Amino acid sequence: MQATRVSEIVHLHTRDSVVVALRNFAAGQQITVGDRVITLCDAIPAGHKIAIREVAVDQPVIKFGWAIGTATSKIDPGQHVHTHNLRDNHTIDLEAISTEIPDDPEPIGDFTFQGFRRPSGKVGTRNYLAVISNVNCSASVARMIAKRFDEQTLATFPNVDGVISFRHEAGCAMAFDGIRHRMLSQVLGGIARHPNIGGYLLVGLGCEQGTLDHLVKSQKLHQLQLPGSDSADANELPVLSIQSIGGTRKTVERGVEIVAKMLPQVNAARRSEVPASQLVLGLECGGSDGYSGITANPALGAAADRLVACGGTAILSETPEIYGAEHLLTRRARTRAVAEKLLERIEWWKGYCGKYGEEMDSNPSVGNKAGGLTTIAEKSLGAVAKGGTTALEAVFEYAEPIDRAGFVVMDSPGYDPASVTGLAASGANLVAFTTGRGSCFGFKPVPSFKIASNSSLFHRMREDMDFNAGEVLEGKSIQEVGHEMFLRLLATASGEKTCSEELGIGDEEFVPWLVGPVM
Repeated sequence: MQATRVSEIVHLHTRDSVVVALRNFAAGQQITVGDRVITLCDAIPAGHKIAIREVAVDQPVIKFGWAIGTATSKIDPGQHVHTHNLRDNHTIDLEAISTEIPDDPEPIGDFTFQGFRRPSGKVGTRNYLAVISNVNCSASVARMIAKRFDEQTLATFPNVDGVISFRHEAGCAMAFDGIRHRMLSQVLGGIARHPNIGGYLLVGLGCEQGTLDHLVKSQKLHQLQLPGSDSADANELPVLSIQSIGGTRKTVERGVEIVAKMLPQVNAARRSEVPASQLVLGLECGGSDGYSGITANPALGAAADRLVACGGTAILSETPEIYGAEHLLTRRARTRAVAEKLLERIEWWKGYCGKYGEEMDSNPSVGNKAGGLTTIAEKSLGAVAKGGTTALEAVFEYAEPIDRAGFVVMDSPGYDPASVTGLAASGANLVAFTTGRGSCFGFKPVPSFKIASNSSLFHRMREDMDFNAGEVLEGKSIQEVGHEMFLRLLATASGEKTCSEELGIGDEEFVPWLVGPVM
């Protein structure tokens, strides 16, 4: 995509039948597109679409060079194109499979960051101690244990970023070893093994369906090899059962003792220089607007391309926000099997929505539409730009451990907390999060680097935004902004705090996505 910016509009592709407004327009004002002057029939909000050629009823409206839906009434040049005259009409292209596999990027080997090397071979960007509840019934106890370790208590452990509790609504009232149970175990296991976790404590009730024993065995959990650990019980897995210990208060006190004993060992970890190939970057967008697919997402894609060239990993998620643009990924899939797995996941989502009488086009939120996005195809065409331009190497299930470098997809909902929870459980040690409306998201233990799609948002919510991709609309190229973003991401991985970390956001956003009946 090569966008042409003409003062107050953006023309994204020569085939497009619309342009995007960069400011609010009143009806009767004029815009210039090429050698044509078009008088606006309607008032056009910033970020919204303006028709630049006639589109007949049931004919496609083109943006990004692709159809984003069909006209529900005749559209004339100068009209506002949105929900009143555009509907989604997407059909999946089953022929565009591995037809445009890009050449591998020229390797880049001179970028590094300061990270925590773990015995597993993985590298952390943060160093937290986790208290993990396996069932909702032990959530309060896990929270009470973690809350005992405030900033003042941790002042003597400067290498520990915090003690955090992971709490959720599930763990019981589900089929033993059923899909809901397996998904939860995979998420909790992924958090326990996460390279940003220097040590962990598991807390359960005692009678839950999702037993601690099942979690430990199914996820092959074991006592982390902590630096400086020489105690006799160093190989014992820290697991607490409230019923066995004798109730809430006794379990909290025992948990506090265990965490206090682990802190010096977790604190013994030190950052060291590691290659950028050790970065596993989760690509996320939330609160998108009409600029997201023009500025922030393609600039993040340029940064992701640089990471892949370094040998690192970039993970695209939010499968409902791939629907409508899946052909852009299947064309560059490394193998047919990779493309077919992505298509299988999309078909699963279509069936999943259909069970409840809903459609994939329900995805664009009220905020998305207010920001100028109309259909899921339009939203997805902008969203997949986060994945850059390199070959799609693999498609993973939700929270499945990522074992491939390069650009990959992990299946997840479009709901940000659930998606980022899955990215973290899969092994992402940093999240790059684009937003156009202004999402205030954070997620411990993985830093969430917030990227504003427009300068107005960046300056209006300066305490929440880490990076201004709106500079793309002010003269900088996507590649230039992408490179600047890549350098900032490396600095964040080295310990530079994000805005959400400075604000203390991230303790409440752990939301495992679980499929299956609650019994």
